[in-house]
Amino acid sequence: MDFLQEMKSSRWYVHPMEHKVVLVTGASRGIGRRCADRLAESGWTVVGTSRSTIEGTNWSYLAMDVDDDESVADAVATVIADHGQIDALVACAGWGLAGAVEQTPIDDARAQMETNFFGVVRSVQAVLPGMRERGAGRIVVMSSIGGLLGIPFQAFYSASKFALEGYVEALSYEVEPHGVHVSLVEPGNFTTGFTDARRTVEAGPYAEAQAKAVALMEKDEREGSDPDKVAGLVVSLLEAKKPRLRISVGPAGERIGVVAKRLFPFRLFAASARSSLGV
Repeated sequence: MDFLQEMKSSRWYVHPMEHKVVLVTGASRGIGRRCADRLAESGWTVVGTSRSTIEGTNWSYLAMDVDDDESVADAVATVIADHGQIDALVACAGWGLAGAVEQTPIDDARAQMETNFFGVVRSVQAVLPGMRERGAGRIVVMSSIGGLLGIPFQAFYSASKFALEGYVEALSYEVEPHGVHVSLVEPGNFTTGFTDARRTVEAGPYAEAQAKAVALMEKDEREGSDPDKVAGLVVSLLEAKKPRLRISVGPAGERIGVVAKRLFPFRLFAASARSSLGV
C-alpha cells in the first residue's frame, strides 16, 4: 500500500471542508502548478502566486515575489482581505543553480538561498500569525532529496534544501502547540520545467566533471516521474488529521539512497554516490 492509500484508509484521514483557503507559491509551473490544480479540483479555494502572470487556471492568480518582504506581506494581506483567512500554505517557489563551489560567484549563491530558503521563511512568517491566532493551520514546504544528500555541482541548491530541513523541523516544535502542522515533501526526479530553468555557472577547471554530472542529472530529471504524484501527496498531507513531518516521494531507486546514507559507513555510501552521480 502506498502512502496515499495508507493515509486515506487511516482513521486520521479527514476530507477537506468547503472553502478552505490555500496559498501556493511558485504556482506558475512544475510541481507548484500541479499542486494548485489538484487542490482546486479537491475543493480548496486556491490562490496561486508567482512573479510571472499565470493564465488558464481554475484558481486565482496573485503576483508575489518571495524574494521581496513587501511583496509577500502585501500578497498575504490581499488574500486575507479577500477570503478572511489562510488555512494552508504550500511553499513551492524555487529554482536550481549548477556549478562548482569554487567557481560560483557569491551573488549567485546568495540568490539561490534568497529564493529557496528565505522565500519560504518570508511566506511562513506572513501566514503564521493568522494561523496561530485561530489555533489551526497547515504548512507544506517543498524540499528535495537534494536536501538529504549533497549533490555535486549543485552544492548551493543542496545547501538551500538542507537549510529547509533544519528550519522546518525546528518550526514544527514551535507551532504544533498552537494547532499548526508543518510537513516537508522531499521529491526525487520529476519531469517539470525545473531542468530548463536551471542556471549554470562557468565551470573553469571543473568543466569536464561538471558537464558529465549535470548531463546525468538532467537526463534523470527529463525521464522522471509525473509531478502529479507529488501534488496528490500534498493534497493528502493537507487533508490528514495528523500529517507526517517528512516524506520522500519518487522512484524507490532514488529514495533508497536516503536510507543507505544513514545505515552504511560513509566511505561506502560516498563511493556508491559518486558512481551514480557521475563524479
